[in-house]
Amino acid sequence: MTKKRLNGKNVSKNDRNICVYCGSGPGLNPAYRQAAQTLGRELSANGFGLVYGGGSLGLMGEVARATLESGGTVTGIIPSFLTEKERMMRDVNELIVTEDMHERKRLMFERSVAFVALPGGVGTLEELVEQLTWVQLGRHTKPVVVANIDGFWNPFLSLLAHMKADTFIRPGLDLSFTVVDSAENIVPAVLASLKKPSERRDEALMAKF
Repeated sequence: MTKKRLNGKNVSKNDRNICVYCGSGPGLNPAYRQAAQTLGRELSANGFGLVYGGGSLGLMGEVARATLESGGTVTGIIPSFLTEKERMMRDVNELIVTEDMHERKRLMFERSVAFVALPGGVGTLEELVEQLTWVQLGRHTKPVVVANIDGFWNPFLSLLAHMKADTFIRPGLDLSFTVVDSAENIVPAVLASLKKPSERRDEALMAKF
């Protein structure tokens, strides 16, 4: 693993970082791009640093640039084989190039207190499902927030409901995560979960499957 720190900027402490999973493309709906930009500004305004996949394209680039432009800190973590394909963003506070995807995901986990899924592709889906599985199996209690922008995640939520109906998600192995429908609600949802972890199963905030 190689690590670089750029521009002499400060790097957020691990207890003030939120990991954002999202697409390396912009998607067709302009609301996705707007949500990524809003989230970046909200992270900065609330004193959170961004941990993300290190690319400059699509929603990844949008959330990183918005965080930086509003005075926030950004840590990009990217495997070496994606540095060209995803056009690695060099103008971040900390840039980490890993040997493989496993190391990337481990570092993203270790450096974050919560996880957010914006719209994205199968990579975003895989990262989200991995965190949900770890929570389900009791491996961590960090908040997971699904940003259901313009209903993007509705098919996924329906699939989870189908799994529960067929008892593949059964009592004792429930999935608990917060679903919000706007970028403005993401940071408040994280803060609520961090302050009151016992209330993560509140029906008003949580989707339970």
